[in-house]
Amino acid sequence: MNCCTTMHALTTRHVPMQRRPLLLAPFAASLAAPARIVRAQAWPSKSVRFVVPFAPGGSSEIVARSVAAELSRSLGQSVYVENKPGGAGNVAMAEVAAATDQHTIILGHIGTLAVNPYIFDRLPYDANRDFRPLTLLAKVPSLYVVRPDLEAKDLKAFVALAKAKPGALNYGSAGNGSAGHLAFEYLKAVTGIYVLHVPYRGTGPQLTDLLGGRLDAAAVGAPAVLAFIRAGRLRCIATGTAQRIVQLPDVPTVAEQGWPGFEMTQWYGLLAPSSMAPAAAEKLAAAAARAVKEPAVLEHLGADAAIAVGSTPAEFARFIAVEQARWKPVIARAKIKPD
Repeated sequence: MNCCTTMHALTTRHVPMQRRPLLLAPFAASLAAPARIVRAQAWPSKSVRFVVPFAPGGSSEIVARSVAAELSRSLGQSVYVENKPGGAGNVAMAEVAAATDQHTIILGHIGTLAVNPYIFDRLPYDANRDFRPLTLLAKVPSLYVVRPDLEAKDLKAFVALAKAKPGALNYGSAGNGSAGHLAFEYLKAVTGIYVLHVPYRGTGPQLTDLLGGRLDAAAVGAPAVLAFIRAGRLRCIATGTAQRIVQLPDVPTVAEQGWPGFEMTQWYGLLAPSSMAPAAAEKLAAAAARAVKEPAVLEHLGADAAIAVGSTPAEFARFIAVEQARWKPVIARAKIKPD
């Protein structure tokens, strides 16, 4: 027996059997750590559910589907969009806030993050506590449109008509507290007009009545209405942007028509439940920020006048805080309340 064999035999002989597993503990731990790392790196391990808290047919769905297609490619798993309207977005927000499957995310929006906290006495979610801001995806110009047979050809004429017949005109929105509701109330405040608000359950139903001539006007995100404007089925009387948009170069802004400093855009971002693992959230945030800057997505969003952003999580969190501070006093002045 050589010396090595002898030492092995002595070691084996003098260590009680019940204590041998202790000698293996460091080795077992070294195996477990890499296993945890592999599992974190493997996210997503199944399809990702991307919830849009509004009805189909609006700007929110256009932005979400453009990004989801690119995320599916980059993440190697299907990212599918699910529309879940109801309660001004609160139904979907509450459900996703409680999700613990690590594969459910939601489209954040000016309404659900910066408006609902101030128009509802109680919410089934906390906009700041229950979610991880991942990235600001896009900003969407608000377009002020009217039915084409309305006698007002531009914003000045619309304001004059509304002042001549207070309460005779109406406008639709995707619901109380929606971006379109805010945009028109903002316009009413600066122009001093009174126009009746008709809330709907989503942009799609609202557009159906607007195109059918049952509504006089609306403020809608550009992606949802550009095609109808180009086809002559709606008339755009003003854009809410600081400058004219390239898709409608002949349409002046609200500011150009006599109300300087006016600006109104919708915005959309990506959120994960606060329960999502930090490593998975970081991976998703980086992938989404890259996705909106991919040529195919830029082309798709640009065709609908949506402006891609792709911020960091910290930048998006700061943006949300600024928007909440901006809209809180506007909501209080307009006395906006839920249905």
